[in-house]
This record gives sequence, structure tokens and C-alpha cells, in this order.
Amino acid sequence: MADEAPLLRLTKVSREFPDANGGAALAVLRDISVDFSRGESVAIIGPSGSGKSTLLNIIGTLDQPTSGTVNFEGQELATLNEDEQALLRNREMGFIFQSHHLLPQCTVTENVLVPALARNAPTTGTEQRARQLLNRVGLGERLTHRPGQLSGGERQRVAVVRALINRPKLLLADEPTGSLDRASAENLGQLLVDLNQEEEITLITVTHSVELAGRMGRTLELKDGQFL
Repeated sequence: MADEAPLLRLTKVSREFPDANGGAALAVLRDISVDFSRGESVAIIGPSGSGKSTLLNIIGTLDQPTSGTVNFEGQELATLNEDEQALLRNREMGFIFQSHHLLPQCTVTENVLVPALARNAPTTGTEQRARQLLNRVGLGERLTHRPGQLSGGERQRVAVVRALINRPKLLLADEPTGSLDRASAENLGQLLVDLNQEEEITLITVTHSVELAGRMGRTLELKDGQFL
């Protein structure tokens, strides 16, 4: 039986940024080719400035490669217009950043349901999923709290649930434990691993944390715009 096609395939992806003074362009990524399988967990590590976040942004259609192709479920992302890319991000991808980006005036439940609002008014099923996931991450008693009433670790767990609410196939995490204390970082790292398995979601996380990278099924090291 043929191997299952990867969820995500990057082929010779490069990204250059023009020099403001008209000099040579800065090459941040150079001919990146890599596959990501369905349901796997991957850490991307490397020194600051090596292109990790740029790569994650290209995968998430928040940036475009200078050359090369990115295919998601066989669809070349560059062939989609802006509205189609936004729809893909909302339905098929979840994002977690170092800062939680929660809306301070909204409750925990309302924050989680924000991505669902982009599709339609949240359904009873969506609201039930929000409650179930919040219970799963230990926030069942915080549903009506606002971000200012939560700890840093709790706020980041809300961000994780928000990223999962639309049942995405791909979860992209950019330094998700970077702003947390050690205990909270360890708890969040284990939570990401557990949810990766329970939700059968592909997890790609950019991190400086050796501990978090060690929890992932595979680690890729980026240096000078290329995988070692």
C-alpha cells in the first residue's frame, strides 16, 4: 500500500527581504524542502534570527515565500487568493503565539469562541466543544472569568483551546511557553503533546526550549536559513 500523502509539503521554499538601502537582499530561508505527516508533532529549533518564525508564518499563509511551493492537503497555497487563504487559516489551522492575544473585555468562553464567529454564530455544538476543551485543560471553573483574572499559564491554556475550537488539522505554535515560568511551561508542553494525540492534529512548534522540543516526535534544527 502506498504511503499516505503528507498533510503539508514544502518544496525549495526560500524567503528574501529587500535591503532598505538598496543593497543585497537578506536571505532568511534557503531552499527548504520538508514534509509533515498527519498527526505528528514537530519542533523547529535554532538560534534567534535563523528564520524559524518566518517559516511558521509562511506555513500559516501569514507570509509568502519568495520562491518555492507550500502544499496543504495537495493544494498549493500560492494559488489561493487572500479570502481563500483567510478561510483556510480559520477552518484548517490553529495558531498559538508567545503572547496569548486574548480580548481583555471578553470572558474565557467568549475568547475561545472568537474563531467560530468568523464562520457563523457559534452553534450549540461549538459552545459545547468549548466547555469540554476548557474542562479538559483544567479551566472548567473559569468559564466566565476575564483574562485579567487568570494566571499567565491559564491565559495560555485559553489560547490553546481557542486555537482548537474549529477542529483544525494543523496547529502552529510560536514559542508557546516562552513567557511562562518553568512549572507552567512544563504543564503547557505536556498539554500540547496530549492534545496532539487526542485531537489527531499535526503540531508544529517553534521553540528555544530544549524541554519542549524533547516532547515532540521529531526535531528539525534551522540554521542560516536551512535545516541541518
